[in-house]
Amino acid sequence: MKINPYIQVQQMYNNQKSPAGKKAETVSRKDGLVISNIGKEIQTAKQAVAAAPDIRTDITEPIRAAVNNGTYDVSGEKFADKLLRAAGQI
Repeated sequence: MKINPYIQVQQMYNNQKSPAGKKAETVSRKDGLVISNIGKEIQTAKQAVAAAPDIRTDITEPIRAAVNNGTYDVSGEKFADKLLRAAGQI
């Protein structure tokens, strides 16, 4: 005789069911959404970033004008220092 484990599971399930004469109580609940303070701060930061310009013209325009006029002078030594520092050499 082969023992079927599913029968035991079905019997346990049937034992846990509520009696036929008893109706289950229904509880109505409303779905809701609560945003945490961190979520609100992230949302505010995203809005600030979206509102900010992609290019900071207050910094780039004077440099652009100096390049166009031919008056922009870059020290080769300062440029090399910053380049090596950015590469992690110094």
